[in-house]
Amino acid sequence: MGVAPVRLGKFNQPASSSHLHSPSKNNLPLPFRFPLVDSLRNPSLPTGDQQRGTSPFTLPSDPYSSACHPPVTPPPITATSVHPSSLTTAHAFSAVPLFGIAAIWLIVFGLYLCCTCLLRCCCCCGRQKKPYGYSRTAYAISLSLLVLFTVAAIAGSVFLYTGQEKFQESQVTVLSYVLKQADTVVQNLRNVFNYLMGAKKIGEGQAYFSADLQAQISDMQRNINDLADNLRNVTGKSSGDIRKYVAPLGVILIYVAAAMLLLASLGFLFSILGLQGLLYFLVVIAWIAVVVTFTLSGIFLLVHNAVADTCVAMDEWLQNPTTDSALENIIPRADPESAEAILKGTQGVTFALVNATNTAIVNIYNINMPPEAGPLYSNQSGPLMPLLCNPFDSNLTNQRCAPGEVEFRNATEVWKNYICNVSASGICTTPGRVTPNIYDQLTASLNVSYGLYQYGPFLVDFVDSTYLKETFSGISKNCCPSMKKSTKWMYTGFTVVSVSVMLSLILWMVFAKERKQRKYTKKHMAGPNGMIGYYR
Repeated sequence: MGVAPVRLGKFNQPASSSHLHSPSKNNLPLPFRFPLVDSLRNPSLPTGDQQRGTSPFTLPSDPYSSACHPPVTPPPITATSVHPSSLTTAHAFSAVPLFGIAAIWLIVFGLYLCCTCLLRCCCCCGRQKKPYGYSRTAYAISLSLLVLFTVAAIAGSVFLYTGQEKFQESQVTVLSYVLKQADTVVQNLRNVFNYLMGAKKIGEGQAYFSADLQAQISDMQRNINDLADNLRNVTGKSSGDIRKYVAPLGVILIYVAAAMLLLASLGFLFSILGLQGLLYFLVVIAWIAVVVTFTLSGIFLLVHNAVADTCVAMDEWLQNPTTDSALENIIPRADPESAEAILKGTQGVTFALVNATNTAIVNIYNINMPPEAGPLYSNQSGPLMPLLCNPFDSNLTNQRCAPGEVEFRNATEVWKNYICNVSASGICTTPGRVTPNIYDQLTASLNVSYGLYQYGPFLVDFVDSTYLKETFSGISKNCCPSMKKSTKWMYTGFTVVSVSVMLSLILWMVFAKERKQRKYTKKHMAGPNGMIGYYR
């Protein structure tokens, strides 16, 4: 018996097609959940929300997102903007002044301490102290400045801790967002893989697919596995590296902030109480601590510049997404050829499944077969079944539904009206075009073809790396401002603490000297008629 050709609907642009739905829309109907024939009872086929080709390209509204500040519109980037190709070399020398100050302080104050110790040990032995007075002005000024810089050191420590806390929140938000985006893309690719597996099972032992299309399905599955593994591995590694290098800095920062706060408070206390032995010991510790804090200030300035450069690189890449960027070390771009092959392949499988369904309807189920037809005979009769609308023509371009064709979303409900009651031998005993078993097979094929069709918009976005654009755009607009602000707070806090403790250290010594002179003057410069010493 000859096979009648199945008429394809006329070509039209997808924008005017009434049944083409972007899976990113909220009104997208769920794919059908039909009973499958035994060979298709595959628990790996996605169902429910997983079947939706929902776009993963929206910033998640989870608890982490509150760490990011509201979007701040960045200044426009002109054609003269220059950004290095590698993020690791950006502003490599911006922290040199802070490192230089740390080195100079280490050497100069270290020499001063050595000279002071030598003078006290070698030059002061046996020398009798001469009467001397003290300056009330110097005493008052040194005390006032000591209080001022101690308060500044405490404020800097608080500023430092607050910036660190905000930065950690922003870091968790960004990493969670990137990983969620990558996981969503990977999950969508896995769902496409499972639908292709279902299509292969439908075509096994039947002439649904050509040998070339069968081989193409296998190639698509390999490409999907490769792309998903690469995306998952690269994003996982980059996130792990960021945690590996940034998390310890946060821990160090907390300890340093607490140590500097304690150091400034003890120095002030020892100075006021005149505990010179403990104060001199604290001076040596503070000398080293200032070197450490200036060094850390430089390191966090580099971190701030790296964050700012990354945000600038995101904006520049969004303006020219075809260029290569070091940002792809964080979340990679899909290979365009492989992604395009997957897109075209899924369209071809969808077309072949719908075409095979319509061929069976036209040439078998809508024909009143005689009993001599053997397996094709089921005593089918009654009104003719409508054909399934094929969203693609033979060139895999979008087309409208022809009059009388049913769409994916309501085909099963319409086809239910053509099911007949069957006898024990599987022959229709009431008017109808398909038996329940045939209906299950038709809906199984429909389930797979509709699932692949729904993931079409996702695959289109996957080809042009929309997931990268949306990820970088979301980070740039929602998280970059808070990250740059928090890192600026950190290196500014370190600088304030370093300068405050450095000046406080000097004032500890000045105030200790003035206090000693004041005490000596009051004790030794008083005559029999009262205080005859002098006060400058």
